[in-house]
Amino acid sequence: MTEQRIILLTGCSSGIGAYCARALRDDGWRVFATVRKEADLASLEADGIEAFVLDYTRPETISAVVATVRERTGDRIDALFNNGAYGQPGAVEDLTTDVLREQFETNFFGWHELTRQILPLMRKQGHGRIVNCSSILGLVPYRFRGAYTASKFALEGLTITLRMELQDSGIHVSLIEPGPIATRFTANALAKINEHIDLEGSAHAVEYRRQLRRLDGSGPISKHKLGPEAVYDVLKSALNAKNPRPHYLVTTPAKQGVLLKRLLPANFFYRLMRRLD
Repeated sequence: MTEQRIILLTGCSSGIGAYCARALRDDGWRVFATVRKEADLASLEADGIEAFVLDYTRPETISAVVATVRERTGDRIDALFNNGAYGQPGAVEDLTTDVLREQFETNFFGWHELTRQILPLMRKQGHGRIVNCSSILGLVPYRFRGAYTASKFALEGLTITLRMELQDSGIHVSLIEPGPIATRFTANALAKINEHIDLEGSAHAVEYRRQLRRLDGSGPISKHKLGPEAVYDVLKSALNAKNPRPHYLVTTPAKQGVLLKRLLPANFFYRLMRRLD
């Protein structure tokens, strides 16, 4: 394909999405980037990127962005990168069902709705790439991240099923599973735990104090944390490889976690994960 390829990315206000939007533009793609807040449009537009507001919890914004992209491109889109998400910390017993539902609306149901609206265009043109940015927590569990882990486990299952169903359609589907990446993710998680969890009234109050130190930056920082360029390296492979892989692990902890889950007895593996900070 010699003409400029077109991609729609979500979650581009900062971190992985912001980096990938600019890197894809530099690599020759026509980039349509979305953010959740209107205030975050300006920095993308200043860099020559077509940017729009899309909130996964508001279906009307999903439909509006898809309609605009279709109008501007003549009903063509070559790739979709679902990336916008947040992590709701908290012990499972401290999560209300409404809080859990809110996590799924952003991290799962909204992704499904956007993908469903894009797929008819890809089927019509006979090709496409769908890449979902999952997490190592979609493959292995982690204490006090039950809501986020559940949403990513669900995403893993839905995405791989979609990949199987689209075999031989010309549409390729992949998952990226990062470990620790330097983004604003932990800052957003800190806001969510303060908003939704009764930190002092919980049976886990002591552990929450440790968790807060990790989230606010006063605790130890992972020496394995990489920049968002590490995600872009594998995103390029998922977008350009003739036969893209179903899973792209990013960072040493992610690769180690999957290997240990495969090799160790389940009880021993979960005890090991239980001891991780």
